[in-house]
Amino acid sequence: MFNKYPKAIVYFLLTFSLPCSAQWQEFSYVAMTTPINLVFWQEDKQRAEIISQEVFKEFDRIEQQMSRYIESSELSIINRLAFKKEVIVSASLFSVLNSAMNISKLSQGAFDISFASVGFYYDFRKKLKPTDELIQQNLALFHYQNVLLDADKLSVSFAKKGILLDLGGIAKGYAIDQGVAILTKHGVTAAHLSAGGDMRLLGDKKGAPWIIGIKNPRDESKQSIVLPLSNTAVSTSGDYERFFMDEKGERIHHILSPKTGKPAKGLMSVTILASDAITSDGLSTAVFVLGVKDGLTLINSLNGIDAILIDEFGRVHYSEGLMRP
Repeated sequence: MFNKYPKAIVYFLLTFSLPCSAQWQEFSYVAMTTPINLVFWQEDKQRAEIISQEVFKEFDRIEQQMSRYIESSELSIINRLAFKKEVIVSASLFSVLNSAMNISKLSQGAFDISFASVGFYYDFRKKLKPTDELIQQNLALFHYQNVLLDADKLSVSFAKKGILLDLGGIAKGYAIDQGVAILTKHGVTAAHLSAGGDMRLLGDKKGAPWIIGIKNPRDESKQSIVLPLSNTAVSTSGDYERFFMDEKGERIHHILSPKTGKPAKGLMSVTILASDAITSDGLSTAVFVLGVKDGLTLINSLNGIDAILIDEFGRVHYSEGLMRP
């Protein structure tokens, strides 16, 4: 996925069989260290390949700009210099940072791109977690209000030394939206574009809905829920993709609470349905951190956005827009 501590993915199930005709075109790629899958309706195979390459090139551009693991990226430059001075950034990066800050404010800090200030000390490959003392030493850095944006200058600065930003919780959603914009520019009206736990459906499956499955958080071979959808962005955050079990048998996963600096508790997965992927991407993390009660309260206050939550006991909770009358 895009960052070292990626969001857990939604398992998508394309239950249709592609027609024998060449009108459904399917392409795959790897960017942001994440498999990218693209299916769209286009009669001309050669033209479809050109369109797909333009979409994938956009993913590469965004990775080079927004990955904190690429030393020359704009985000890495921010992390190195923003405490010392204002850093002027591109309009595209600023728009993502601004969207991230808006979701932080909306969720009262549950979504926070400064999580890497603490998350840096978790090593999921080596199954290591920071000590409570180390978390407390860095917890004050894990707060979105320490990140200062100036829309007039397109600049970023930090209020405290040691802050690290990571856009892994929102950049893939942005890239998907950019990809869909490219498809639309080329006249595509039916498409499915996914990157890890984020996807966006453009139109429908030529007269039928796309069938999307939400992965069972504790059994990869099963889906907990299957949804017929069209013209929708879908993002899932979960505790099952990047985790390890510690010496006490506790699941240590990558979705950290800004209040504790430790993995958020109470949920196994959150799926958000929205009109665009940058929103669904950020809100899936925010709701996971907020928990069932506060998370549903937030989603129910927003127009055009719905959620499906699976709690730590495997119970499924729906937002008001998905509940049966």
